[in-house]
Amino acid sequence: VTVCHISGNLTDHYNPRTKQIGLSDSVYGSNSVAAIAVAAHECGHVIQHANSYVPLSIRTVLVPVANFGSGVSWFFILAGILFSMPVLITAGIVFFSAAVLFQVVTLPVEFNASRRALVMLQYTGILGTMETDGAKKVLRAAALTYVASAAAAILQLLRLILLFGRNNRD
Repeated sequence: VTVCHISGNLTDHYNPRTKQIGLSDSVYGSNSVAAIAVAAHECGHVIQHANSYVPLSIRTVLVPVANFGSGVSWFFILAGILFSMPVLITAGIVFFSAAVLFQVVTLPVEFNASRRALVMLQYTGILGTMETDGAKKVLRAAALTYVASAAAAILQLLRLILLFGRNNRD
């Protein structure tokens, strides 16, 4: 696995296809507790990959499907509305569902990577007890952003189903 510096903020990631960790401007080269926690979290993904963690494998397969689905879903829905074609609306909702599925599968992957990061930081002694508590807070806050994103996607999907499901019954 290689580690590289990438521009931007909140762009930290592990790419299992290239076996590369990308650390953003605020993490790469920093020795803050938050930066160490984020870097360790990305290493948690590396360990998941090395151990063939099933949710990570599923998420990796879903990436292109979710990207396609989220990219075209609204075009299908809008075209279905404009041309009064419920089948296009339904296709759009199905495509959007792929993006929602990706969000849901991401939750256990991210929580598990954070758990692995904390175990690694404690086992190696990189952080002291007080610093580990700070790392837990950082990783918990980061995980909650994934929860909020998944919840928003699920609610949007339900909204689409309720809006257009009713029209299909008419």
